[in-house]
Amino acid sequence: MNSDKELMNKTDKTIETQADQPTGNPVIGWIVRFLKGILAGIGAITPGLSGGVLLVVFGIYEPLVRWLANIRNKFVQHLRYFLPVGIGGVIGVIAFSAVIDYAFENFAAQFTWLFIGFIAGTIPSLLKTAGKEGRKQWHWALLALAAVGTFFLMRWMETIRTVEMQPNFLAWVLSGALTGLGLVVPGLSPSNFLIYLGLYQPMANGIKNLELGVIIPLVLGVVLVIFLFAKLVNWLFKKHYTFMYHLIIGVVLGSTAAIIPSGVSGWGTILVCAILFIVAAAASFGLAKLDEKNPHESLF
Repeated sequence: MNSDKELMNKTDKTIETQADQPTGNPVIGWIVRFLKGILAGIGAITPGLSGGVLLVVFGIYEPLVRWLANIRNKFVQHLRYFLPVGIGGVIGVIAFSAVIDYAFENFAAQFTWLFIGFIAGTIPSLLKTAGKEGRKQWHWALLALAAVGTFFLMRWMETIRTVEMQPNFLAWVLSGALTGLGLVVPGLSPSNFLIYLGLYQPMANGIKNLELGVIIPLVLGVVLVIFLFAKLVNWLFKKHYTFMYHLIIGVVLGSTAAIIPSGVSGWGTILVCAILFIVAAAASFGLAKLDEKNPHESLF
């Protein structure tokens, strides 16, 4: 009996050790996470999009929240894993702030369809992840309800009148807090709120020009909100994994449907939008398949 128990304990330890070893090509894994970070950074500052949604669809959201909720656990190992995501996110925010402003000014429909394609291509992988612990019929109903509710909520938000807020230190901390909420709460688009408050354009210009008076309070607001909410979200995932994933997928689908541009006319524009959607969907689908060979959950 004792020998059997020892054998079982030994096997459990072996499994735990293997779980701590990431599989796949580490260089490819690093590049994949870097690209995901760039896209999430772009999503964080793009009106109508959510950095949190992109973290979810790229398989980064859950493991990142789990680490932030227990940040001292294997700190160096996890930091090394998420470092390319952070680097990519910073590059996405800073390098593309001016590009996004120009793109939305001149090619809003095309740019939006590009991101819708990125999201659509990862939905199969996202559904697979959501169902790995099993699912019931009511989970599908929850998903549909969350999608419809999010769609109408975002449509209603578009009718809110703009409120001008004076840019200052507290305003930038608030802006950072909203951005952090956009990462912690998938589907929430902080850029929309910042536009309503009249802070989006000054914030984009401040980031583009590397103004520390804007960037430092923004980072402070992001960090405070992420650490405040990480433990709560991690607990919800532990206790209600399938519920949380189907709720979030519903939010992703609803928020994506809400940003579909209307009034697109001209065969040339429609064709370009269709091509961008297909290319982005194929690219993100391929990225998801590549990521399956470099599992993001193997560290946890």
